[in-house]
Amino acid sequence: MNVTIPTLETERLILRAPSIEDFEPLCAFYDSERARYVGGQMAPDQVWRHLALEAGHWNLMGYGRWTLVEKETGKPCGMVGLWNPEGWPEAEIGWDLFDGHEGKGSATEAAEAARAYAYDVLGWTTLISLVAPGNDGSAKVALRLGASCESEFTHARLGHLHVYRHPGPDALVNGGAEAYA
Repeated sequence: MNVTIPTLETERLILRAPSIEDFEPLCAFYDSERARYVGGQMAPDQVWRHLALEAGHWNLMGYGRWTLVEKETGKPCGMVGLWNPEGWPEAEIGWDLFDGHEGKGSATEAAEAARAYAYDVLGWTTLISLVAPGNDGSAKVALRLGASCESEFTHARLGHLHVYRHPGPDALVNGGAEAYA
């Protein structure tokens, strides 16, 4: 499958296809303590493979995660999007913010756009987010998005995770179609 990755825009962010220019920011992320909740730190050769995984997920599944770029600065500030690799319990919306970009509402803003894309363009009716115990920031984002912690899941490599269920498209007040229009 050869997929054209759509670009989404929100008030403050551009969600674009992962690219090689994301390698250095991803290396910094995976070299930091911020990576502890998403599988841990990685050496640059592992980060390169992970970046290829992010881009390849789009071609294999027809959807994936976007690189977040701040409109104001043009700098990458994280990755957000739809994810369902082998071993996942079901399709997830996930977010990783680079150091210095947390606490600004970017994960919530971008996740709302990605969720709207999943529901309004892909026709999905449900999504989860997997959150590692202790990752209070991600749990707060899930709750702000209206998700509720419904169960637990144990991943072979990542271990114990909390499963947050997002409201379906019929339960959302604003739908969100404006995010990708």
